[in-house]
Amino acid sequence: MDEQQRQLVEEGLRDIKENTRLVIDRLGPLSGLDFGLNRDSVAWVDGFIERQRERPEFDPENIDGLVNVIGSFLGECIVSATGGRWECSEEHGWGVRLGEEGIVFPFVKVRKQFTNGIAGGDSILSFYNITVTYLATGRLRRRSAETSRTDQAASQRDDPAQDDGQVS
Repeated sequence: MDEQQRQLVEEGLRDIKENTRLVIDRLGPLSGLDFGLNRDSVAWVDGFIERQRERPEFDPENIDGLVNVIGSFLGECIVSATGGRWECSEEHGWGVRLGEEGIVFPFVKVRKQFTNGIAGGDSILSFYNITVTYLATGRLRRRSAETSRTDQAASQRDDPAQDDGQVS
């Protein structure tokens, strides 16, 4: 990484921290919670997004500022809960790297919830829960592998072409 790229990354990380502080400072007092980098705060912000979507003046074409601020907050909550780290790629922008388990993109999820809403299948709380509980711990990969083995065994049991002539 050259000096210019390093400076851009550092600037991006500073912006993420400032945006996160803005969410905590502005939304925390409205929430009535011990607001911070935690699941309860993500749940409150999930509801906040839905309340914004219901406002008559809500314009889904004019949400970039909210996406940047709330996406920063959501990503920092994930970093705090998982020990992940921010990473920027030219192709996908900012995401949180979860070690070998992959990378998640909180800004994309925030935009999707603003666009589609919970009723449309997009929730930052659900995203947070799945990321923290399954992706970051490797449980999703293990569960997927277990399901694959179970499906494969059932398929072989049910497929007469797989019969090796042995009686069990």
